[in-house]
Amino acid sequence: MIEVKNLYKRYHNHHGSDWVLKNINFTIPNGVSVGLIGANGAGKSTLLRLIAGMDTPERGEVIRHSRVSWPVGLAGGMQNNMTGRQNVKFVARAQGSGPADVKRVIQFVEDFAEIGEAFDEPVRTYSSGMKSRISFGLSLAFDFDVYISDEATAVGDRAFKEKAKALFNEKIGKASLIMVSHGEGILRDLCQVGIYIKKGQAYWYDDINEAILAYHSDVDEKNKPPSRAKKKRRPLLKVTQPPSIRRRYSNCRKNSKQLASI
Repeated sequence: MIEVKNLYKRYHNHHGSDWVLKNINFTIPNGVSVGLIGANGAGKSTLLRLIAGMDTPERGEVIRHSRVSWPVGLAGGMQNNMTGRQNVKFVARAQGSGPADVKRVIQFVEDFAEIGEAFDEPVRTYSSGMKSRISFGLSLAFDFDVYISDEATAVGDRAFKEKAKALFNEKIGKASLIMVSHGEGILRDLCQVGIYIKKGQAYWYDDINEAILAYHSDVDEKNKPPSRAKKKRRPLLKVTQPPSIRRRYSNCRKNSKQLASI
């Protein structure tokens, strides 16, 4: 279980220091997978980092009653001069794994990443995709109670994405998942509950589909073209001739009658 209480977060910069998150309160029960939904810049990744313990709130607190992973696929912690194998071995030992479990973790990551001989090359020679593959496999090589994911399944080609999705499905059968993704299909497949982040507030939905629908409704309302007000038609004005023209016209009619009578 994870409790978020009276959570506030903002970043101070030259643009100001507006609140990214304001008075956030919710509890994620054990075994419930949650999808975080919202527009770009709404604060989804910020909330995810706070839940994972990678950032600290300005006010409030996050109470973790379970073992929470680091963000799945995070490649920032690897040492560039070490090989992929050495990095995996180091992390496994740091997690308290014994010799047998260290071997299991190394084999799991090597099989999952599918980078061949590069696994024994320095990480500095890797592409960003290769780093992400190793980090993704390493994140899921351990048994956490809650897994954190920020667009992790977007890495790699189609076959690798399917493989990552299958591994996610396997893990959430035993643990829960807190996920940020712009892919609504995978949110529907892997999450039951939705949290919609809007204007610094968090709105809890017991059904992920309802959270997605609420987000769509707001986007559609925002993109709706402004209604054009009907222009009022000016009343028709009765056109009248100036008095001088009317007198001239009257005199002309009199003269024409006189000529006709001669």
